[in-house]
Amino acid sequence: MKRGVNWFVRLLWILFGSGVVVVALTFMLIANGAIGYMPPIEDLQNPIDKYATQLISEDNVVMGSFALKGNNRIYTTYEDLSPALVKALIATEDKRFTDHSGIDLKGLFRVFFRTMLMGQKDAGGGSTITQQLAKQLYSPTAKNIVERAMQKPIEWVIAAKLERYYSKEEIITLYLNKFDFLYQAVGIDSAAKTYFNKLPRELNTEEAALLVGMCKNPSYYNPIRYPERAQGRRNVVLNLMAKQGYLTRDDLLTLQATPIELSFKRQSHRAGIAPYFREYLRKIMMAEKPNRNNYRDWQEQDYKRDVQQWENNPLYGWCNKNKKANGEPYNIYTDGLKVYTTINSHMQEHAEAAMIEHLAGDLQIAFDREKKGRDYAPFSRDISADERKSIIDRDIKNSDRYRLQKAAGISEAEIMRSFDEPTEMSVFAYGKENGKYVTIFQDTVMTPRDSILYHKRFLRAGFMAMDSSTGYVRAYVGGTDYGTFQYDMVTQGRRQVGSTMKPYLYAMAMNEGFTPCDQVLHVQPNIRLATGQIWSPKNAGASRVGEMVSINWGLQNSSNWVTAWLMSQMSPVTFVDLLHSFGVTGDLDPTPAISLGSPDISVEEMVSGFTTFANAGMRAVPLYVTRIEDQYGNVVAEFLPDVREVLPADASYKTLHMLRNVMNGGTGSRVRNRYNVSADMGGKTGTTQNHSDGWFIGFTPRISTGCWVGGEDRSIHFDSMSLGQGANMSLPVVAKFFQKVFGDKMLQERAEELGVSPEFKFMIPDEFADPCKSKDSGLMSFETITEEGIDPLFE
Repeated sequence: MKRGVNWFVRLLWILFGSGVVVVALTFMLIANGAIGYMPPIEDLQNPIDKYATQLISEDNVVMGSFALKGNNRIYTTYEDLSPALVKALIATEDKRFTDHSGIDLKGLFRVFFRTMLMGQKDAGGGSTITQQLAKQLYSPTAKNIVERAMQKPIEWVIAAKLERYYSKEEIITLYLNKFDFLYQAVGIDSAAKTYFNKLPRELNTEEAALLVGMCKNPSYYNPIRYPERAQGRRNVVLNLMAKQGYLTRDDLLTLQATPIELSFKRQSHRAGIAPYFREYLRKIMMAEKPNRNNYRDWQEQDYKRDVQQWENNPLYGWCNKNKKANGEPYNIYTDGLKVYTTINSHMQEHAEAAMIEHLAGDLQIAFDREKKGRDYAPFSRDISADERKSIIDRDIKNSDRYRLQKAAGISEAEIMRSFDEPTEMSVFAYGKENGKYVTIFQDTVMTPRDSILYHKRFLRAGFMAMDSSTGYVRAYVGGTDYGTFQYDMVTQGRRQVGSTMKPYLYAMAMNEGFTPCDQVLHVQPNIRLATGQIWSPKNAGASRVGEMVSINWGLQNSSNWVTAWLMSQMSPVTFVDLLHSFGVTGDLDPTPAISLGSPDISVEEMVSGFTTFANAGMRAVPLYVTRIEDQYGNVVAEFLPDVREVLPADASYKTLHMLRNVMNGGTGSRVRNRYNVSADMGGKTGTTQNHSDGWFIGFTPRISTGCWVGGEDRSIHFDSMSLGQGANMSLPVVAKFFQKVFGDKMLQERAEELGVSPEFKFMIPDEFADPCKSKDSGLMSFETITEEGIDPLFE
């Protein structure tokens, strides 16, 4: 009998020892990746996680983020977390978090005995925060019962390794950065903003408890859909915090009685200021090396510009030009970068407000009033009904609705019929909130064809402001509403510039030895072209016909005749070369007509070109980003100002003198007389053929701005010249922008740094201060000189 007992005891020890060996061997095989999935050591040291890239303004405002679809995670450091968040998480999910090494043995035994053997449902779970993180980071979905059985041991091993490589603070941070709180709020930063419009460090105790409570089951405890259920779970978290000594009894009772107060706003890549600017940065930073095969035949100029950008602009294609430590290119959707931009959030907001105020409160009203009752609206009366139909049919075929139906195999006839069927939809409109003009969306019923025509009636615009001395772009507004009109009219759109081209020619003349005081007979010139044809530009409504006028007077009053005469005295080929120095890109036709603004140029290029006149002949290249940091705060790229000489200083001063006169009695003087902006300024208005495009470029000693306004199609414009001129369409946006900037106390406190004081003066040597004072200043009041009498290009 004794021998039998000894044999049984020995068998038990053998079984126990074998079990220990099997368990140890299993864990060793798991640790070495022989069983299940075990991430490489280097991945554990740098967990594979996907963080959104943040765009940060120069005054440290997060403007928005780039993230994969459904993933709006922003990397948050431990120092950025509210202490209440950490306490709530530990009290709820892992009260012995600071004592274990990834696996809580007490918790496991509690689960085994109380939950599995005794059937107590409230005994709690056995997974530590570190195990939950391991599951979030590395556990794939189990495909069968064997994989499910191995998941927990694999998580234990990964958790133990995470504890070896990371501090407790880092594990807490990784966990909160990884968790999905619904509504694209992945990570605690997005969650705090989505549910409370706060940063994680600003969350109070009850808010932190609510979010931590969601960690058990975010869908079940969703505070938007199930507020009572979410509040109950929040109160459980608060009670657990009290048990751990984080809250007093009185605090617990007070907080549990507090109702949930949300400030819910779903986050998206379009949220925040400067959406056009953010989209522009996304495109250029992720751009690949241009391949001609990826461009259509009519995109030759786009291809050449992109090649030039790839070769000369370090920001263009930055993600593909630069590699991470592992040899992979950067990705703005997954690498948690911080991109520090040159945008000033106040100036950006003022620019956006100035554009909406002018278009919604004045210009669009005037446009709708003029077109009301006209069967050709919103187009010009100059095009036929067939041409209007052709434009609408083209837009139908370019629409997503058409392409989706075409891909689904629906016939052409059926598709076109669908565009004439009344449909419920939401359309763009202007409205008012708190006395300010805003963009809104209205629910209505109309046919898809009519919706295309409806949206075409809205005038489009583009605006940019930059520091003339550094190139720092302070404001970038590509349109009135990115959600509706995604075509960017700052860098993507290119339109004829009209008379804003003239200062470049006058600057060339100053460099060739002319002076603002030189006299010209003000008559229509007849210029023989290389083809043998005679070019005789018109100048309808011109004053002082047959008189001697100064070159200064010609620019101040935007005379086509003086401009054409100057062009006849110089080489169009040389002028084209100079335009490229001013930053104008693309192939330009070297004909005399170019002097009146026939080329299509972007707002960005025009604003950059005009910095030359404020900067003693030096042009500042637009600079959008100053530095880029990785998710750990390491600076991985820095970008410096690029300032290039275009003109000798004396030619620049002479041109500046004339452009100041444009503002002080010429076509730009509406800035003074109507908007009361008294700052020292230079500028130029521009209106193109049939007034399809209205321009104004205006600059102070440090800030250069430019605005274009027009229709989506060139055939959409005012019928009246008085309404369609640049002084009426675009100048008010610039004037309102400066009004707001000069009236902003926070900006004025930094006026010296940002260059935005209305007291700043141009630094001009005495000999160039007023070279025409003794001869013919040509100054006239705005009441007698407006752009209404100036003949636009070829009209």
